[in-house]
Amino acid sequence: MALKVCCRSEKNGCKEQMSLQRVMDHLEVCPYFEVPCPLGKCKEKMMRKDMSEHLSRKCKHREITCEFCNHKMALTELQKHKETVCPAFPVACPNHCSFPSILRSELSSHQNDCPKAQVTCSFIRYGCSYKALNQEMREHESSFASEHLRMMAVRNTTLEAKVEDIKSELMERYKVLPSLSSRLTEVETQYEEMREKNRQLEQKISSIQMLMSTHSEKLLEVEIELRELRPLRALKEEVEALRGSVESMRTMVSSLDSGRVGSSSGPALGSFDQRLTRHDDTLSVHDIRLAEMDLKLQVLETASFNGTLIWKIRDYKRRKQEAVASKTLSLYSQPFYTGYFGYKMCARVYLNGDGMGKGTHLSLFFVVMRGEYDPLLPWPFKQKVTLMLMDQGPARKHLGDAFKPDPNSSSFRRPTGEMNIASGCPLFVAQTVLENGTYIKEDTIYIKVTVDTSDLPDP
Repeated sequence: MALKVCCRSEKNGCKEQMSLQRVMDHLEVCPYFEVPCPLGKCKEKMMRKDMSEHLSRKCKHREITCEFCNHKMALTELQKHKETVCPAFPVACPNHCSFPSILRSELSSHQNDCPKAQVTCSFIRYGCSYKALNQEMREHESSFASEHLRMMAVRNTTLEAKVEDIKSELMERYKVLPSLSSRLTEVETQYEEMREKNRQLEQKISSIQMLMSTHSEKLLEVEIELRELRPLRALKEEVEALRGSVESMRTMVSSLDSGRVGSSSGPALGSFDQRLTRHDDTLSVHDIRLAEMDLKLQVLETASFNGTLIWKIRDYKRRKQEAVASKTLSLYSQPFYTGYFGYKMCARVYLNGDGMGKGTHLSLFFVVMRGEYDPLLPWPFKQKVTLMLMDQGPARKHLGDAFKPDPNSSSFRRPTGEMNIASGCPLFVAQTVLENGTYIKEDTIYIKVTVDTSDLPDP
């Protein structure tokens, strides 16, 4: 790198010698080194020392100022600029008048005064169609002044006639205007009446649709109940037949007891006793099944399928004492549903309170139960729940509270047992408020639980 070498531009006249290490630094400043023109469109190369002369005198793309309008542009664009757009460039009149040259920016105004410009008579809108050079038009206007005035008078007369016709037409329309206004008022009134009727019809249609939906659900419930009642009816008939058979056997046994003679009647009597015992056992089994079916029928009769539970709790005082004595701490309501294929739920009440409310409040809770259609429903349970104690007085000041389920709580996940852990309000209502108001009548309270089903998708 310390080797002495000549500059690469030696052929251009550079006599410098430097170490190989400094060659690149020298080339950055060498006046004989060829460099391209800094103007992008110019592709020429020249020695660095000739750059200033190239940019000021030789480069075709150098910036130059128009001598007429002082606008700056590239040299290659100057001629086109002068021939087409330069506002201060002198141009000849297109009509070849006596003016030697006119600035391009003044050409349009010159056309109005150019003596050789072809113009139309200014009274053309009144009917004069004369065309001539500008210098001849002044003579025409002075010599045809009376004719122009006549044309104006004729046009004025025509316009006055048209104005009179328009006035007459307007007067005719003005006469009709009051009747049109009253008609418009009538139409607006009819429109409002039709809108009101339409609104009432929409409400009726909506009511009918809701009624049909309710009837469809009721019909479905009745069909289910009928399906449940058919085996129940057959079971009752079977029980009655068994009861008749047992009674006939009892009669037979009684007659045998009263009329038996000697020991020869012993085996027959034992056989009857065995048959009677078997029938008693069968009758007991059927009695249990009949009781279960009756209970199931009662649940179906009281079940709700619209997400609303009205729970009637009788014998409040007795049940409250049982809760105080820790005999029956809580009561469960009958199940209710958000729909026939919806969530299964119930309510749970502690008449003497639970947790923080024990001994001072009535505690009310909401319970999600295991249902037949749980695999088709979205989980966790997310519907808004409203708990309410009904006021039986005329004021109807119901006491209520509402909550949105916590999706992370196990109370609202899909049940794995018969029911989930209850969730609700330990301090729902103070016992003093409950027992001193109009919430208890005839030793009965009513609790209402409402589940919002408006955004619930069909399974």
